[in-house]
Amino acid sequence: MLFGLEDTYRINRNRLGEVNPMSQKKDRFKLQEGQTTMKAVVTNDNGGYDQLEYRDVPIPTPARGEVLLQVLAAGVNNTEINTRLGWYSSKVSSGTKAVTSGEKDEAKEMADGGWNEATPFPFIQGTDCCGRVVSVSPDGDQNIIGSRVLVRPCIRSSGWDSLENIWMASDFDGAFAQFVKVPAEEVFPVNCNWSDAELGTIPCAYGTTENMVHRAKVTKNDHVLITGASGGVGSAAVQLAKRRGAIVTAIAAEKKLEQVQAIGADHVIARGTDIVDALGKKSVDVVIDNVAGPDFGKLLDVMKTGGRYASSGAIAGPIVELDMRTFYLKDITLIGCTAWDQPVFPNLISYIEKGEIRPLLAKTFPLEQIVEAQKEFTEKKHVGKFVLIPPQLNDSQKEYLRLKPSHV
Repeated sequence: MLFGLEDTYRINRNRLGEVNPMSQKKDRFKLQEGQTTMKAVVTNDNGGYDQLEYRDVPIPTPARGEVLLQVLAAGVNNTEINTRLGWYSSKVSSGTKAVTSGEKDEAKEMADGGWNEATPFPFIQGTDCCGRVVSVSPDGDQNIIGSRVLVRPCIRSSGWDSLENIWMASDFDGAFAQFVKVPAEEVFPVNCNWSDAELGTIPCAYGTTENMVHRAKVTKNDHVLITGASGGVGSAAVQLAKRRGAIVTAIAAEKKLEQVQAIGADHVIARGTDIVDALGKKSVDVVIDNVAGPDFGKLLDVMKTGGRYASSGAIAGPIVELDMRTFYLKDITLIGCTAWDQPVFPNLISYIEKGEIRPLLAKTFPLEQIVEAQKEFTEKKHVGKFVLIPPQLNDSQKEYLRLKPSHV
């Protein structure tokens, strides 16, 4: 089970090797003599790119119920940037590209800039992981060693009957490193001809999107409107809605519309267009929206009576204006999506193995170039996902793994 937990699926955050808020400044990655090390990007605190430190840290040791992965590829997501900035804090009201230095300072002071409790600085981010199993705990399945896997980063920490959840790279160390330890139950072998980098585009964006599409109960009878359709989540939404046979209208920057149509959108609308004029009122069954911001009200205007709106983000701004009359007179269902439902990740693995979706890999960067990758990512000139590639293992790391096929 999870991080030393034996017969329950509840989280004791201290067992995750985290730093509690009273000791956040302690360097828990300090090297001891004789330790075998790995390269990792350590995020030291809320703030700018200067908080990202590429350095040597100890290779983690899996506890009972865990496996150790060599990270083969790690995707870049908004959430890592948002967590570093402290964007999830109640003190932040701007979009993700406009967080002020004052808001960063307030988020740091409030210690509420992460998804759950105080972000465990210093820690290793990286929500997406394509990896290879290199070690298991003594009670683990030795047969899985050598398997190429994807990691489900969203963990339902109190079981599937509760929506309580924690996330890799927000609540415990993630994949911006050469190795990562994860619960064995969150590791999914995948058999396909995709490259490591292509698989690294999948977990966060596609898992988040499949969760929204699943909860919104998208079918072939639906007209689905997707905002931000050129991004990781938006482009995944186009594919996953089309897979269910829906009619898809996608919103993206004008220069990206052709690429968005190429991945399956039936209709495209340039960002900035008045969607009520373009689509008409009561024209859309489902909205998949991770943009929010000032156009939120118009998204509800174009929805049919009984429409379903699903969201897991708000890159254009988290504070929106809602006309409650539109909401209740049209019987609209608003669906917040953070905790993934049980079928979501197994579904994705099956879609990959059946060739029903395809990766949208925009660009790869060496792990040590994370700052360059995040800077280019925030420019939003790409379609799809950026992926970081850790360095190859050195001789001492290979020897370490040879001598320790399993850990105590």
